[in-house]
Amino acid sequence: MKDNLVIQQVLKDLGIEAVNPGLCTGTKWIETAGDVLTSCSPVDGNAIAGVKQCTRADYEMLVARAREAFMEWRMVPAPRRGEIVRLIGQELRKYKEPLGKLVSWEMGKIYQEGLGEVQEMIDICDFAVGLSRQLYGLTMHSERPGHRMYEQYHPLGIVGVVSAFNFPVAVWSWNAMIALVCGDVVLWKPSSKVLLCAIAVHRIVARVLAENHVPEGVLSLVAASSKYLGDDLFKDRNIPLISFTGSTRIGKQAGRLVGERLGRTILELGGNNAIIVTPDADQELALRAVVFGAVGTAGQRCTSTRRIILHDSIFDEFRDRLVKVYKSLKIGNPLDSATHVGPLIDRQAADSFFNAVSEVKKAGGKVIYGGTPAVVRDCNPECFVVPCLAEAGNHFAIVQEETFAPLLYLIRYRTFEEAIQFHNSVPQGLSSAMFSNNLREAERFLSHAGSDCGIANINIGTSGAEIGGAFGGEKDTGGGRESGSDAWKAYMRRQTNTINYSSELPLAQGIEFKVTDS
Repeated sequence: MKDNLVIQQVLKDLGIEAVNPGLCTGTKWIETAGDVLTSCSPVDGNAIAGVKQCTRADYEMLVARAREAFMEWRMVPAPRRGEIVRLIGQELRKYKEPLGKLVSWEMGKIYQEGLGEVQEMIDICDFAVGLSRQLYGLTMHSERPGHRMYEQYHPLGIVGVVSAFNFPVAVWSWNAMIALVCGDVVLWKPSSKVLLCAIAVHRIVARVLAENHVPEGVLSLVAASSKYLGDDLFKDRNIPLISFTGSTRIGKQAGRLVGERLGRTILELGGNNAIIVTPDADQELALRAVVFGAVGTAGQRCTSTRRIILHDSIFDEFRDRLVKVYKSLKIGNPLDSATHVGPLIDRQAADSFFNAVSEVKKAGGKVIYGGTPAVVRDCNPECFVVPCLAEAGNHFAIVQEETFAPLLYLIRYRTFEEAIQFHNSVPQGLSSAMFSNNLREAERFLSHAGSDCGIANINIGTSGAEIGGAFGGEKDTGGGRESGSDAWKAYMRRQTNTINYSSELPLAQGIEFKVTDS
């Protein structure tokens, strides 16, 4: 009863109605023709609110408005675009608590993680504001006398953002805030499992855009399930860049469809992230990192720790300490401040977890803790599980896959070379970590001969990347990069320019080509 009152207040604060339009042009909400899709909380299984979905016709109208908006937005000076982003960040600060609670309730992650996700949005706004004055090109020396060469970056157009359920608001902001300062416009298709979070974000953002007379169509939302919009964004030639976050299977499909029309993609796909713990590690630090990495967000992060590769000499001790900590974890309502592990997103996710546990046993592995349904009072019995620890071989087929749930494989190694081999011998390549106070081991892990992932850490875990660095991975993770560093270049087109300020017309490479008009 108490939670219902809290959530009702949250919905009121965020402007969420019983049924919400699923289409926003940035400043205007438009009634759509699709069916109502009801969002239910994985916490108790009850309905939160509904969204009237967009149809193909609604989508086409939205794309047309976005194209018009781009023509105007691209000519707004970048620092002015940055000012709009600053104001968006300022507005998000006002709604951090209710939006964090909605993220927690609709997705299932604990409230502290919900707050952290909104903080990521705020942080990327701050980053993008500074970036708006740093969209640098290069000046180069020409081989031709009286010539100057330089590079500059221009906006691309519409950036399509297709986000996943596990980060219902942050991933959009990583893309949208950078794209905005680059002069692009953004069309967001969120996961149909967490549409209310997207509605809430656009309620907040719409006020800023309207008050500052931002053209309609600069930040658009199209909310729909695959019943109405499947591969439409991927095939649409009006969208030069697609940023897709999701499974490797769908990511490959997206990459193929966008590639067929020679569009661009930023793919943030699966992770099968490992932590190596060596005999020289600070085991206390490693233990804390492993536990959060494995059970945070109920194991539903692309950066979640899936494998822990332990030296033979410390394997038994570390395993026993892990079991002890796992037994102390509180599984329950994510709004309860004492909860460590909330629900999985739905019954299908729970079934995938149980199937993986079964496959480990069939392959010869040993479940040493958990792997069963969790009974939580006054909560949905279908979505809560007891996080699992299992001894396994790195070569097991199920270990080679990403199971999006709190299932941690314990793998034994004997030599450092074997640890690196185990680490890299999976199809995915997102995040990685090693705990060691041995300088040589640390440098080897970060060298060309070490981790093959896009993210490699020493003495911190695999989960919880900062927005200042470029985020993304290799191999089946897709190769995309978002957020910090120079990831902004993916949202722009590069142009090389040459200016001839002489009275001659020399050709490059010393080519002689003389013509006369007489």
